[in-house]
Amino acid sequence: MSQLVIFKNESGKLEGFGEKGRRAWLKFLKVVEGMAPGETLGFTYKLPRSPEHHRFFFLKLAGLFQRQEGFSDQGRLLDWLKVGAGHVDLVPGRDGVMVALPKSISWESLEEQEFIEFARAMNDFLWTPHAQAFLWPHLSEEQRYECIDHWHRSFER
Repeated sequence: MSQLVIFKNESGKLEGFGEKGRRAWLKFLKVVEGMAPGETLGFTYKLPRSPEHHRFFFLKLAGLFQRQEGFSDQGRLLDWLKVGAGHVDLVPGRDGVMVALPKSISWESLEEQEFIEFARAMNDFLWTPHAQAFLWPHLSEEQRYECIDHWHRSFER
C-alpha cells in the first residue's frame, strides 16, 4: 500500500507533498484518468488532526490534573479517563477475566473525528457521580459536581 500526502498549493490546486509525494500524486491522477467507464477504484484516507484542538485537549487535561485529588501522575489520569470513556481494548487478564487496556490517542493513531468522539466520551464520563467521587473523595456530591462544572466552564471558548 502506498502512502500519499496531498495539499492545496497557492493557486488552489491539489498536489503531492514533497518530491516523492508529487510523483505519487501524478501516478494516482494517471490511474484515475485512465479508468474506463464503470471501473472502480478503492482507497482510504485520513483526515488530519487539528493542532489547536490537540493543544486545547491537553491544556484541559492539565487543568483537571491540577484540580483533582485521585492521581499523582497525569499519565495515569489520562489512562483512567480513556478507560472511563471506553477507549480500550478488552483482553483476558491473568485469571481469564476481561481487562480494559487503554488505547493510544497519539497523533498518528486517531484522526480528528475519532479524537473528537473520544474527548466527548471522556467529558461524559467526568460528569458521572462515579468519576467525580474518585477525583474528589472527601467532597459532597454537590461539591464534586461544582468542581467539574467549574473546570468545564473555565475552558469554554
